[in-house]
Amino acid sequence: MKLIQLTLAVALFATTQMTSAASLISVKEAALPPAAGTLATRGISRGPAIKLASPEADTPVVAPFDFKVTFEPRGDAKIDPSSVKVVYMKSPFVDLTPRLKSAISANGIDFAKAEVPPGNHTIRVTVKDSEGRETNSVLNLVVNK
Repeated sequence: MKLIQLTLAVALFATTQMTSAASLISVKEAALPPAAGTLATRGISRGPAIKLASPEADTPVVAPFDFKVTFEPRGDAKIDPSSVKVVYMKSPFVDLTPRLKSAISANGIDFAKAEVPPGNHTIRVTVKDSEGRETNSVLNLVVNK
């Protein structure tokens, strides 16, 4: 009986350790070719602001890291969390939204211990507010080994 309890305890510990970090981008996805063309974004927008809070933009990090994005509404508008879309800019595009669903709120994205392979990664975040105004922002992640 004690052997079974010990085995279960070890299995539970191992499972907990393995799930402590979550995959944001897989090695296979990172190997895809970059998206063709350029992403056109407007310079002036009354839509919500999108800011990369962590890691700092274009600053090399080592995975796993906390991936945090903040949303800032304009005026009296509210952020619509159901409108958030996160796309890895590869060919074909990789929709990261389902992986981040539980981390998305009206305040932004708070995804702890993101596993991302080494390299430069371009991610587009789109969000709308309660007045239907949409903002797209391109975030660049630099991940070292």
